[in-house]
Amino acid sequence: MKKNVSGAPFVEGSGSNDVRTGAPIDEIDRILLDQLSRDARTPNNALAALAGIAPSTCLGRVRSLIDRGVIRGFHADIDPATLGRDLQAMIAVRVQANARQHLGQLAEQLATLDEVLNVYFIAGADDYLIHVATASSEELRRFVLDHLSAHPAVASTETILIFEHVRPRHRAPRAEQSSGR
Repeated sequence: MKKNVSGAPFVEGSGSNDVRTGAPIDEIDRILLDQLSRDARTPNNALAALAGIAPSTCLGRVRSLIDRGVIRGFHADIDPATLGRDLQAMIAVRVQANARQHLGQLAEQLATLDEVLNVYFIAGADDYLIHVATASSEELRRFVLDHLSAHPAVASTETILIFEHVRPRHRAPRAEQSSGR
């Protein structure tokens, strides 16, 4: 289970972490976010110096960004291959029309499975994109058959193997600037 910095369980999309209810992001916040997206282990003193603010102010701003849900967490990005799960795939899942009211439950069930790295609720013909990592093609096949094809809410799946994952340079996404007109 993910936990936020204070150790409390983290729930993505929960109303209490809704950034729209807090103060807008300013240039200092953008500097902090840019650096933290590059290296989340940047010490507070170095982060404060980079932003040109006092360390106590920096700590307060980072906590505010966490509380408002702008920073959703800090984590280690571990290569699944080092854990013996060399085969990665994206699985497109289409849900039965009569099961649409249970979309959230399906996502929560899938997110608890060891093979699942990420669950994306998507627009288009399919409902979910599931990122998985397994040790072999046989294990991937079993995962699809046991957890997806056998599920009564699932209408169809399409499995796409991942040959390579090229990571972009880490930088904070830029919000659109208003023109002030």
